Amino acid sequence: MKNIVILVSGSGTNLQRIIDTIDSGEIQNAKVSLVVADRECYGLERAKNHKIENILIPRGKNFSSELGNVIPKDTDLIVLAGFLSILKPEFCENWTGKIINIHPALLPKFGGKGMWGMYVHHAVIEAKEKESGATVHFVTPGIDEGEAILQKSFEVTAEDTPETIAEKVHHIEYEIFPKAINKVLGNQ
Repeated sequence: MKNIVILVSGSGTNLQRIIDTIDSGEIQNAKVSLVVADRECYGLERAKNHKIENILIPRGKNFSSELGNVIPKDTDLIVLAGFLSILKPEFCENWTGKIINIHPALLPKFGGKGMWGMYVHHAVIEAKEKESGATVHFVTPGIDEGEAILQKSFEVTAEDTPETIAEKVHHIEYEIFPKAINKVLGNQ
């Protein structure tokens, strides 16, 4: 059984999707062994509701070292699911190839510092992009610079707003996140 640690900052919808796809067998031979949040959020409640060990480590200059101290040594994968804190380079290097993130755009476009949530979707509209989507990628010391594992796109229409793009991206995230987790865990 592969151990997954999930880092969250918000409502935890992608966390819930991962839990559900493990329960359904879509993600095979894995369990969520720990959920860590960097702020009070509903993601912690979701973990409690599923009797998953959970920890709150408030953001701060020692966040990455505190996180390193609580992640079990037998962790096979760390998944950033709506996680907004920036991890220190040393932390990323210690877990090279074992940390993944989902980003609400087609990286390398619209990635990097300040590119999260609705900021991304506004930027896509302002740039008059013809497509958008989501990317699951490896986490490296450079923000949103890790190798893409899976991407999926959709056409951006003249009628789209940042809100409609966000909704479309979320559907894609639900689709590709479990597939990417299986791929990284060697299940496919």
